[in-house]
Amino acid sequence: MELVQSDPWDELRAHTSARIALGRVGSSLPTREVLKFGLAHAQARDAVHHPLDFTALQQALEHEGFRVLRARSEAPDRHTYLLRPDLGRALHPDSQWQLKGSKAAAELVIVIADGLSSVAVQQHALPLLLALRERLPGDWANIPVVLAEQGRVAIGDGIGEALGAKLALVLIGERPGLSSPDSLGLYLTWQPRVGRMDSERNCISNVRPQGLPYGLAAHKLAHLLQQALRLRLSGVGLKDDSEVQEPDALPRA
Repeated sequence: MELVQSDPWDELRAHTSARIALGRVGSSLPTREVLKFGLAHAQARDAVHHPLDFTALQQALEHEGFRVLRARSEAPDRHTYLLRPDLGRALHPDSQWQLKGSKAAAELVIVIADGLSSVAVQQHALPLLLALRERLPGDWANIPVVLAEQGRVAIGDGIGEALGAKLALVLIGERPGLSSPDSLGLYLTWQPRVGRMDSERNCISNVRPQGLPYGLAAHKLAHLLQQALRLRLSGVGLKDDSEVQEPDALPRA
């Protein structure tokens, strides 16, 4: 007799990473599913607490020809960052002064912040930027890419303001779920300045090979960037009306 009783939804498991149709043994879950849940929980915790290797990321970006600057928030360490979200949103005064003196003013500034998943940033930030560069013509050698340590989304406002940018694009590790510890989020803000509200941003979420592929994310992002410059706005007033393309028809990053 089979100890594990299957679930009528079992065939749907092929179409989602969600925890459905797990089966049961008596009134409990099968041991393999309990162990998988424990592993997923540990991976989510590691994604939050594991530090991002900013030096390795900077070297990889510079190797691909990106102009890299460094900055940090007012959160002095990871423990404080998790307890004080407000400090993660604020650009440190030393970084503000350094950025203002960098003479890196550009129409667009790209901010890469560790956020709540260093794994997502380490794995997906560079491939996403390479895919975006293919779709967005321009002088990429003069577009500053700022690595922001212990940063949250709003740190892009202070960075964009310090550099006098028209647009700020923030790439950040999203809060990990139990099936997606490596999800990258993209946030676009027109005329970034301290005090911007979330309603004034556009967001593209779950960028990763198992979620929104790099090519499709870059396609949507390039369209939003061009429309934001044309319409001079972002947020609820800027809609993603880009033509939907089949992922297989898009170049792979």
